[in-house]
Amino acid sequence: MRVLEGVAGQVEMSLRWVLRFAYGDSVPWVRRGERDGQECIVALAGPSAVALYGDRLPYRVHGKRAHEAEFTISAGERLSWVMEFAYSPDEPPAPVDAMAEVARSEAFWLGWSSRIDYDGPHAEAVRRSLITLKGLSYAPTGGIVAAPTTSLPETFGGERNWDYRYCWLRDATFTLLALDNFGCTDEAAAWRRWLLRAVAGDPADLQIMYGLGGERHLVEWEVDWLPGYRGARPVRVGNAAYRQLQLDVYGEVMDALHLARERGLGETADSWAMQRGMLRHLEKVWEQPDKGLWEVRGPDRHFTHSRVMLWVAFDRAVRAVEEHDLPGPVQRWRELREAVHAEVLAKGWNASVGAFTQYYGGTELDAATLLIPAVGFLPGDDPRVLGTLDAISRVLKHGDLVDRYETGHGESEVDGLVGVEGSFLACSFWYVDALALAGRREEALAMYDRLVDLCNDVGLLAEEYDAGTGRMLGNFPQAFSHLALVNSAAVLFGGHTRDERHRSGAA
Repeated sequence: MRVLEGVAGQVEMSLRWVLRFAYGDSVPWVRRGERDGQECIVALAGPSAVALYGDRLPYRVHGKRAHEAEFTISAGERLSWVMEFAYSPDEPPAPVDAMAEVARSEAFWLGWSSRIDYDGPHAEAVRRSLITLKGLSYAPTGGIVAAPTTSLPETFGGERNWDYRYCWLRDATFTLLALDNFGCTDEAAAWRRWLLRAVAGDPADLQIMYGLGGERHLVEWEVDWLPGYRGARPVRVGNAAYRQLQLDVYGEVMDALHLARERGLGETADSWAMQRGMLRHLEKVWEQPDKGLWEVRGPDRHFTHSRVMLWVAFDRAVRAVEEHDLPGPVQRWRELREAVHAEVLAKGWNASVGAFTQYYGGTELDAATLLIPAVGFLPGDDPRVLGTLDAISRVLKHGDLVDRYETGHGESEVDGLVGVEGSFLACSFWYVDALALAGRREEALAMYDRLVDLCNDVGLLAEEYDAGTGRMLGNFPQAFSHLALVNSAAVLFGGHTRDERHRSGAA
């Protein structure tokens, strides 16, 4: 929908309409048509069709494969246009009233946002983030995409360009916590239903991400005829990481479903059976190395964060039995929980570095270790947590921005990619949470204030931020960044934290 209204005087306007399908590779056949007495322009290419209605329809420009129109709009005059996808190329869709649709959309969003239960500091930013998460959700299934874009670069002119138009299981706990903390319970329940549908099946086939409807095949290919944003190549469609083994997602799923139980989203026999099946599979594979939460394209390793999330998986299983009376081999799960905990303390902690490192035996740091207190693995004031916080401050933190891990100008040994990326905004908010959980609340509050100021003029965040140029990097808007902003507000200003027990009020 586009509505143009003359406020004062007269203004000369130019309209240009250029349509391409298949990522710019398919030039449609464009013709004029009519539906229900209204003239329209219809563009057809194979199975794809679009119809344009409007008060000033453009005309074909010879030699340009484009349609243009020039006109004058005067004070008090209102013009509108509607572009609609056609489900059948043989007949254009029925025209709709643009002003009525705008009014309907406004009423929906005003009604929905009025349910957000938050009046604390930075209320506008928190509310905008929750509205953004709603906008990234697909109502028929409840799935929430990581971002609605593909291949917006993490490094200008570089190869760190990924397709984020999918639903990551890793977002599950953050999403449920963010939505349910602030009154968006229907969306939290819808996300859980999507999660249960997506992971149903053989636990050995569990993926780290799925399509909006739970689709499993997300084959990655390169759109080699597009130059990419500011020369960033390749432009990718699909995401090959869906085939990776990332053991942390088992912990994320178990944590999310445990959180749902504690929030009163009733457990079903089928969903608990599915979780027990996941745990049986995890017992067989938990000792394997993996690709880690950053989906590296380097070698498999025993990433410390992945090992911590294995502990979370078994811990939440134990708590399901102990706190919610669900059936299961709790003693076996206790033994595995303790074994993983001891292993992480012995191999993930590097005394010479004074921090938990990115992977066993390494010296590199990883901002994901900031989540260790958030998931309940160690208290926020544990000396090892404090040492990790200080080490990350020295190496990965630049002002208020925190990098995921170190990247260099040559090929990275860890992720197998070239180039330096920006600072990861979610990690910056995780640092705020770690400060708060360490008892350094004043530092956390000040840092949170400054991070929120990085939102653009309409309150949106990308995946990363480049302090040198003062601009955002990566796909946009990014659910992970907005989830982190919202959940930091819960940690700092009330609401429930990730590892808080008995959220449902159970004894």
